[in-house]
Amino acid sequence: MFPFKKYLSIAVLLVLFSCQSDRDEQGNNAQGTITSASPLTTYLQRVAMVPTVQDNVIDGSTYCTIKLPYTVTVNNEQIAINTTADYQKVVDNINASTYDDDIVKIDFPVTMVYYNYVQKLIPNETDFNDLIDYWNLYPDLLSKINGLNINYPITINIYNSASQFASSQSIISDEAFFNFIKNLNGSQYISLNYPISVVDYHNQVKAITNNLEFENAIKYAIDYCPENNIATLDFTETLTNGSWKIAYYFDDSEKTLSYSDYWFIFKSDKSVIAKKGAIAETGTWESTVVNNVRELKINFSSELLGKLSCNWKLFEFNNSQIRLRDVTDSTNYLYFEKL
Repeated sequence: MFPFKKYLSIAVLLVLFSCQSDRDEQGNNAQGTITSASPLTTYLQRVAMVPTVQDNVIDGSTYCTIKLPYTVTVNNEQIAINTTADYQKVVDNINASTYDDDIVKIDFPVTMVYYNYVQKLIPNETDFNDLIDYWNLYPDLLSKINGLNINYPITINIYNSASQFASSQSIISDEAFFNFIKNLNGSQYISLNYPISVVDYHNQVKAITNNLEFENAIKYAIDYCPENNIATLDFTETLTNGSWKIAYYFDDSEKTLSYSDYWFIFKSDKSVIAKKGAIAETGTWESTVVNNVRELKINFSSELLGKLSCNWKLFEFNNSQIRLRDVTDSTNYLYFEKL
C-alpha cells in the first residue's frame, strides 16, 4: 500500500498546481504547497538549525557551538565536556563561589560548528576570539528557533514547475532538512506530508496536521521557550527607532515590489510617515496587547498604502527586523527591515 499512497500524494500535488495559477497563493495554502520564499519555509529552516545556545556559558555565541568532546578549565578545575549534560558542570562550578574569577578557558584545538552545519577547526584562543568577534558583528541575525523538535523521518512531496517533474523525498534529520531547504530553487514547490510529530519545549509530543498549525507551534516556541528570549527588547522603542522598509508583503499573493521604494518612520506621537522620493504620506499607528498577543494597527488613507491598514499580529522582532502576520480568512504577512 505504501507505494500507492506515495504516488497518490504526488498526483494530488500535481492537481494542486494545475488548479493554481498564482505561485504566491500556494505559499498561503494551510495544508498545501510552499516555496523557498514562503515564511513557513524560512521558519522551518531555523527550527532545523544547529542548537547553539546551550553552551553559551562557554563560547558566548548564539551562532556557533563547540563540537563535542572537548575540555575546559574553570577556576582551576578541568571539566570534560562529553555530552550536553556536562554544560551544567560548568554552570555549577561558576555558581559554587562568589570569590573566584569564573573564567572559562577552552583547551584548544576545538572544532566549531556554525548554526548552518559548517565546521571549522580553531587551533588557538586568538582565532577563537576573532571568530566570536565576527559573529558579534551580526547581533540581529535571525538564529535557531529552539523549543520545537521534529520527529524524523518526514516525507516531502516536490514539484518542479520548470521540468514539470514530481517526486518525494524522505528527510531523516535536522541537518538534512536544513540543507534540503537551503538547496530549494525558485521553480520548486514542496508539500509536507502530514501528520508530523513534534516535541515542544515542555517535552510534550504533538501531531501537526497542516501548515498553519506548524507555524503556530513555531510562534509558540518563539514566545515561550526561554532559549529564544535571551535579549529583552521593548517593541515600541524598537519600532520608533530609525527608519524601516518593507522586506516582504503577502496579501493573497506577494506584493513586496509595490512598496520597494517606500521607507517608514514610526514616531512616538503615534504617527507614521511613509516616504517615496519627494512624496510623503502621514498615517497613524497603535500598538496594544490583546490576549497576550502584541498587535500593531497601521492606518493610511491612500489606496496603495491603505492596503497595509490592518490589525497585524506580531510574530517576532529584533533591532533590525519586525515580522507581522494576519490570520483571519487567510494568512497574510508584513515584514519590516531596518534601513
